[in-house]
Amino acid sequence: MAREAAGRPPEETLSLWKREQARLKALLVDRDTEAWQRDPAFSGLHRVGGVDVSFVKGDSVRACASLVVLSFPELQVVYEESRMVNLTAPYVAGFLAFREVPFLVDLVRQLQEKEPGLMPQVLLVDGNGVLHHRGFGVACHLGVLTELPCIGVAKKLLQVDGLENNALHKEKIRLLRAGGDTFPLTGGSGTVLGMALKSHSCSTKPLYISVGHRISLEVAVRLAQRCCRFRIPEPVRQSAALSPVRSQKKQPSAGGPCRNTVGRVLRKAYAGSELQGVAVQTADLTAGTQQPVCRIFRSSFSGSSSLCAARPLGGAGDGVCT
Repeated sequence: MAREAAGRPPEETLSLWKREQARLKALLVDRDTEAWQRDPAFSGLHRVGGVDVSFVKGDSVRACASLVVLSFPELQVVYEESRMVNLTAPYVAGFLAFREVPFLVDLVRQLQEKEPGLMPQVLLVDGNGVLHHRGFGVACHLGVLTELPCIGVAKKLLQVDGLENNALHKEKIRLLRAGGDTFPLTGGSGTVLGMALKSHSCSTKPLYISVGHRISLEVAVRLAQRCCRFRIPEPVRQSAALSPVRSQKKQPSAGGPCRNTVGRVLRKAYAGSELQGVAVQTADLTAGTQQPVCRIFRSSFSGSSSLCAARPLGGAGDGVCT
């Protein structure tokens, strides 16, 4: 979820938001409430959802709110909906929910009315849960308002309660060896606010998982990892991919991980290998599109054992594996 500022609201608005956060936080449940959560294999869990809000580059008002529902454990999309929205609340650190959640709540309620049989049993949210300035992030806010179990899935560490992305933190990341490895995010208060998760064996960057609502941290971490084909859990990844705004965003300039065109990298990387045929075919099919390599890798090598091997080759796999 993008975080572009649009001016600071008046102090009375911030005071109102703080009171509303405190009121809703009193309703937060940070333990398992569903039978499927207590089953090691998640028996009884059939539908997982993901939400995302993507912003039009250079525009602090227009955005796209998206909701997808996937089957579990197959992780196939069974429902998707997105809509362009005009944001009315500015971005203020610690109050992201007041900017984005109303639109996500609307999408969930629309699904409930249109296709109640496809309602997700849990939502994975692109953002934080209790790992937050006041212990009540966007995943908590959405969970309480929808009464759905929610998991916060953040790509960057929110530095609160003494948590820092310092040398010690980076060393802990380096020691994560295999997909599923974790370490706790313990704040200066002694509270475990979340877990850093190496979600995929190819990934070099962890995810930061935290409780949103009606789920324990241990179950949230296990389920997030089970939902990963790549670094980002599929419900979150698919909801972000659904947004037309994503395709409008400017690609990295020279030096960025996606600077090479598909044909150039695939042909060079797989020349003489057993994957040469697939690589050349993919390059030919996308000739002239100038799509970044990471996007093509998602479709061409999805579920393939070659994905990890592809990662070091010219940065080609960075968009997927890291």
